[in-house]
Amino acid sequence: MIFFRKIIAIMTIVFCCAAAYGQQVDNPHGQSLAAVRAGNLAKLKELEQQGANLNSRNRVGESLLMMAIKAENKEIASYLLDKGVNVNVANTSKVTPLMAAAYLGDLSIVNRLLEKDADIHAVDQLKKTAIVYAAGQGKTEVVARLLKAGIDVNARYPNDLTVLMWAAGQGHPDTVKFLLGAGADAALKENRGKTALELADEAGHLDVKKVLGAQ
Repeated sequence: MIFFRKIIAIMTIVFCCAAAYGQQVDNPHGQSLAAVRAGNLAKLKELEQQGANLNSRNRVGESLLMMAIKAENKEIASYLLDKGVNVNVANTSKVTPLMAAAYLGDLSIVNRLLEKDADIHAVDQLKKTAIVYAAGQGKTEVVARLLKAGIDVNARYPNDLTVLMWAAGQGHPDTVKFLLGAGADAALKENRGKTALELADEAGHLDVKKVLGAQ
């Protein structure tokens, strides 16, 4: 359990590190960032008419799109996607908009991003992908969508973890059950020699153990 807690703690820092950095707001760039932070779509549209760059980024590299997704503002995110912004711009931690949407379990935005050719194989600075974020958070619908987009259900990530191991180690029985049905191999072992079942046992997730024990 300590093993997963350490990794999740690092992932949380990577995902959330772009919180509060001040920006000058006396120019179109700064004003567009401020408009998205405030959830003010009308102001953003006005600024676009004045020539504001909708691919603007804040000091930690988050695009307007990333900011809108993390704020769970679907209206602004959809507007930016309709305007054709770059969906693969990552922040300084190499987190992409798709990773952010996957982490939050926002299936509608995930679908929109995939329609715009978001990179499903992009990795952050910890070598995690969007599906790892989704599996670790128990976002089963997003996991399913990303598998459908072409991700190998038994792909290996840092420490030889699979998405099944991530879901099991974080205590998400529904996601584990889905992954098993999608062909996830419960016999695979991570770099310490532990299976998904052993990771669930280590973390004390009895509900996950029941699902995996039925295999």
